[in-house]
Amino acid sequence: MAEVAVKQVRKSYGDTEVIHGIDVDITDGEFVVLVGPSGCGKSTLLRMIAGLEEITSGDIHIGERRVNHLPPNQRDIAMVFQSYALYPHKTVEANMGFSLKLKKMDKAAIKKRVADAAEILGLTPYLGRYPRALSGGQRQRVAMGRAIVRDPQVFLFDEPLSNLDAKLRVQMRTEIRELHQRLQTTTIYVTHDQIEAMTMADKIVVLNGGNVEQIGSPLDLYDRPKNSFVASFIGSPAMNLFDGKIEKSGADNVQVSVGGTVLNLPGFNDLEPGRAVRLGVRPEHLQLAETGLPATVRVVEPTGPEIHVVFQFGAGELTAVFRERHALSTGDQVHLGIDTNHFHLFGADDGLRIEP
Repeated sequence: MAEVAVKQVRKSYGDTEVIHGIDVDITDGEFVVLVGPSGCGKSTLLRMIAGLEEITSGDIHIGERRVNHLPPNQRDIAMVFQSYALYPHKTVEANMGFSLKLKKMDKAAIKKRVADAAEILGLTPYLGRYPRALSGGQRQRVAMGRAIVRDPQVFLFDEPLSNLDAKLRVQMRTEIRELHQRLQTTTIYVTHDQIEAMTMADKIVVLNGGNVEQIGSPLDLYDRPKNSFVASFIGSPAMNLFDGKIEKSGADNVQVSVGGTVLNLPGFNDLEPGRAVRLGVRPEHLQLAETGLPATVRVVEPTGPEIHVVFQFGAGELTAVFRERHALSTGDQVHLGIDTNHFHLFGADDGLRIEP
């Protein structure tokens, strides 16, 4: 196992810079998820750590070694891709042990490593099968087993669950997390799915446009997003963001006008009247009320344990999540109150979080 340090790493293709001086420190044994929208640079960063992409400037260290110019096979890493990349003409056992065979490892040692990895992943009954006789989840386990047998310092996962159906994705998330808890190998995992990031990571790195927006634990990012981008990206359904203006501030209380409604919100003072802000409220922190934000029901989505409701609010829309089974129908007009223990204010100009 090893620490991974990314220091002021930049990547350019010609005159176009796609990674803009990223710094990320990953401690020994940590499970770190790189997350962000398509094109944010997360897979490019992973490939630079793996040695599959050259870096334009900066440094990457794995353990005590600077690996900028080392080829992938000398970095002591193992990578699991979105595509399983299994040899169709080889059995599960042969697929898992192939990299060790190339290293000319003793046959008995290869067999033991493969057997141990198969036991961990529940693949022992399938060692004699070919990939065509396996399900998608079993193929992904074989790809993971091929990485495990190498006993690397670092595991790299590049959107490994994208090809699986929804139910299997949930199962494999649990299995990968349990695997990490058992092996305690430093792991870097790339996904665009923030639910995967929230449920699997020790630490999340949120990327946007080739920059790091925020680094922190899943709940840190959920409860205290650094800016409006992180606030809207982390969480499903996404946080509601409303354009507003400070009407009055003082005595640990602020009045914010949103869509013609003035809200009294605690915990803030000395904010300049007239300042443009964005009010952030997560869907679970809205409730039906006698007064509050006037809204019209557009779509009702029962999920079983919860009801997700999309409302028309002014020229835009907002989403609320209710545990109670309210009898709501399209066109109903209601008022929504805000849980004043759970809201966020961001600057309208820079998007940065405004602290109480």
